Amino acid sequence: MVGQLGDLRANLRRAYENSKRSVREARAEARAADRYDDDPPPAPPAAVIITPDSGGRRDDDDVPRGLRVAAAWAWRVVVLAIAGAGLIWVMARLQLVIVPLLISILLTALLSPAVGFLRRRARLPGSLATATVMVAGLAAVAGTLTLVINQFVQGAPELSRKAADGVREIQGWLRTGPLNLSQSELDGMFRRIGEFFSNNQDALTTGALSTATTIGHLLTGLFLVIFATFFFLRDGRRIARFLISLLPNRARHAVTGAAEVSWNTLVSYVRATVLVAFIDAVGIGLALVILDVPFPIPLAALVFLGAFVPIVGATVSGAVAVLVALVDRGLVVALILLAAVIAVQQLEGHVLQPLIMGRAVAIHPLAVIVAIAAGIVLAGIIGALIAVPIVAVLNTGIRHLAALRRAAETGAPPPEVPPTGPPAPGRFGEAGTTPLP
Repeated sequence: MVGQLGDLRANLRRAYENSKRSVREARAEARAADRYDDDPPPAPPAAVIITPDSGGRRDDDDVPRGLRVAAAWAWRVVVLAIAGAGLIWVMARLQLVIVPLLISILLTALLSPAVGFLRRRARLPGSLATATVMVAGLAAVAGTLTLVINQFVQGAPELSRKAADGVREIQGWLRTGPLNLSQSELDGMFRRIGEFFSNNQDALTTGALSTATTIGHLLTGLFLVIFATFFFLRDGRRIARFLISLLPNRARHAVTGAAEVSWNTLVSYVRATVLVAFIDAVGIGLALVILDVPFPIPLAALVFLGAFVPIVGATVSGAVAVLVALVDRGLVVALILLAAVIAVQQLEGHVLQPLIMGRAVAIHPLAVIVAIAAGIVLAGIIGALIAVPIVAVLNTGIRHLAALRRAAETGAPPPEVPPTGPPAPGRFGEAGTTPLP
């Protein structure tokens, strides 16, 4: 009996709700009918017709389409040029901060595999692994500099004496050789050379002083490189993730992938450059030892450092070694050493660079030369050192973003990202790399 009463009550409630809904719908239909009966429907907007006599876009229509497109491109290019000039101006003002940070990034790319090895295999904490690698690296650099400076100090007086003898021999050849110059002509030539260096002393020293104006700036940059490298090695992953988190959500995935492949390129570039520079230094150093040229270790170290500037650096450092051989050992030994330097350069250009660098950091030689020239103009020797890595990183990152866009347009699968990434070992989602607050 109770169940039947409950069913009856539910049926009555449903009937009541249905009747209310029907009444509301009927009232709404009546109001709509009254509104459409009283108010006529709105008329469509009248089309705007521009006649030749009414002005409007007549001037634009008279301009050829190609010229309009060129003008649209022109003002956009001007805006980009102004923005680029402003960026270069800011970087020039902050050169003493930006240059050490860029050098720190290069050192991080060089040392991060060692830190990753200690963290994975030796199970060392991040700070301890980073400190171990940093101390070992500083000790190696300090030992090499001590050896180079000691050899240079010991052999400098003898080399200076032989250089003076070489200059006197050149003067004698100029007097008695095919040129048959008189003593007054020689004196005038050397006097003009001396006046040139005296008059252009400020211009010649500006490039050296622009990188580090004073010893204080140099020491400040050195400490900044050390501390920045330590924190990049220890917290680089977190720093990269924090910076990417500042971007809009839709751009984070693409930028993360571009950062991954760009970092892979930078690591590959630094490793390959160090290996190529070491092979160049060993090859030319062995030639110096065999030919008994003074300062074999300092000159080999100079070749090693010069090889970090592609194409230009190894050539200049090799020329210095040939000049030392010419002064100390004579023309025949200098020619033999020149042949050895050319052979090492050919080995580097045709075997080592393609084999070690690979396709990951392949850059056209013209782009390398232009990048080095721009780096020298903007930041001197340091600019030449960091110009090519910057071009390589930008080249890889932009290509990855372009590949992502093409994949999105064509529906193809996105390009794969290798399993390494920005500073510090591991991937973005790896445990132990919590984001910054």
